[in-house]
Amino acid sequence: MVTDHAEDIVVFDVPPPYGGVRGLAAYRELWPPFFEWQAQGADFDIEELEVTAGGEVAFAYALLRCGTPDELAARPGLRLRLRLTLGLRKQSERWVVAHEHHSFPCTGAP
Repeated sequence: MVTDHAEDIVVFDVPPPYGGVRGLAAYRELWPPFFEWQAQGADFDIEELEVTAGGEVAFAYALLRCGTPDELAARPGLRLRLRLTLGLRKQSERWVVAHEHHSFPCTGAP
């Protein structure tokens, strides 16, 4: 999961820490809890994807429907749409992810 990611990646994810995760080693630590959740049958469907690329930098944003079957069934109206933004840069003639941002819309009071 860390292939093609920059050593100095910055990630703002749905779960804490709210200040983000910085560096490839810290990014690697995000994945075990995700895989535990995904093992419950979580699914991801890309609903929308837009990519803009230049010679050295690019960004992409997407809307994904995601959740376990139980989560999706319990909240069908909300559709559990995850927002994803990626920032990429060209490094040694290949594209690497330098920034990721994942979020869900706030649907309730803080």
